[in-house]
Amino acid sequence: LLTLKGPAPRVRGEMKNLAIIEGGCLAAREGRIVFVGTRDAFEAEVSMEDSATVIDASDRVVTPGFVDCHTHLPFAGSREAEFSRRLAGATYQQIAEEGGGIMSTVQATRQATDEELLDTVLQRMDRMLLEGVTTCEAKSGYGLTVQDELRLLRVLARARELHPMDIVPTFLGAHTVPAEHRQRREDYIRLVIDKMIPAVAADRLAEFCDVFCEQGAFSLQESRRILQAGIKAGLTPRLHADQLTACGGAELAAEVKAASADHLERATDEGLGLMAQAGVPAVLLPGAAFCMREKHSAPARKMIDLGVAVAIATDLNPGTCNSESMQLMIALACLNMGLTAEEAIVAATLNAAVTIRRNETVGTLEAGKLADILVLDVPNYQQLPYRPGINHVNTVVKNGVLVVRDRLLSYEEARDEAAS
Repeated sequence: LLTLKGPAPRVRGEMKNLAIIEGGCLAAREGRIVFVGTRDAFEAEVSMEDSATVIDASDRVVTPGFVDCHTHLPFAGSREAEFSRRLAGATYQQIAEEGGGIMSTVQATRQATDEELLDTVLQRMDRMLLEGVTTCEAKSGYGLTVQDELRLLRVLARARELHPMDIVPTFLGAHTVPAEHRQRREDYIRLVIDKMIPAVAADRLAEFCDVFCEQGAFSLQESRRILQAGIKAGLTPRLHADQLTACGGAELAAEVKAASADHLERATDEGLGLMAQAGVPAVLLPGAAFCMREKHSAPARKMIDLGVAVAIATDLNPGTCNSESMQLMIALACLNMGLTAEEAIVAATLNAAVTIRRNETVGTLEAGKLADILVLDVPNYQQLPYRPGINHVNTVVKNGVLVVRDRLLSYEEARDEAAS
């Protein structure tokens, strides 16, 4: 039983502490954990009603639900043709300059109906749940008009009502400057600041404001203006930082005390040091570097040594990492970024929860927290990175409800039982 009980976030050597209870037991009632401990203590302290659901996890591993803290969940269309072009040697920047990349998805998303968008979001959420994700952050960013950005956030709100997974929404109107504003760049920035952010805040459609701070997207100065506008409106800042170039994103994240700085493949030592001093976590996206065949990974070991809290996420998106698998990200974080199995598990649970301000309720298995629990069909946790490309999740409990049983979705069945 990997409880991960302890300080939040985990930094430096603390990231190797999984607070394991061998032969442990856990009990939950009305969606909350009420007991975590040894079998002897369980038998002495806990009594079960006849209607209780008992899950036998003998010879298996039990962990908190995974927290995917960086996704671009709502989008339409597909970009496998661009993927093939990159395999043939084209760069991400070249494709974007030719009208592809993010703008290709923007066009498809604008043309999709609300029902089509909702259906694709729910399908992705089902795949995430089967892979053990019980909470995810989800960004807008493929609308890039006031109407379409609000529409994407409303689709996420509707999906949250229909699906057991928890969604934490982020506004990403500053994903790129859309084609219709390329010759009027300042007009688009003013649109984001003066129209989009106030509308998002007024309807409480997002908790965070994100910016793609990168050459070809938004400059350091532009990113600062947008994030400060978000802060004034009550949206917590986070940002895509230093993915393709060292553009000062890590330094800006420290300056505005962002909830997280994400990517950081080319962050400077100075920027990482400032993040550590400011207590800004890093969200590493090993799937993006892997899918883009980048030889340069984010310096995870340096971050940990500096005292930066490290989280990992999928970066689920149609262009650079079309994957819902947090288990694959755990393996890639170990194989390509040098994390240990223990560090990667902490990064995918507790530290990820910290970046979306949910660590008081999820990320560990402790009395009082939500009963978000995974049963992994492996004899020990080291097998997660050791056997990549395999879904090891057998059972998922979300808010105390059995939503995946024997590798099959069961949340509709559970909802029907509750209704009757």
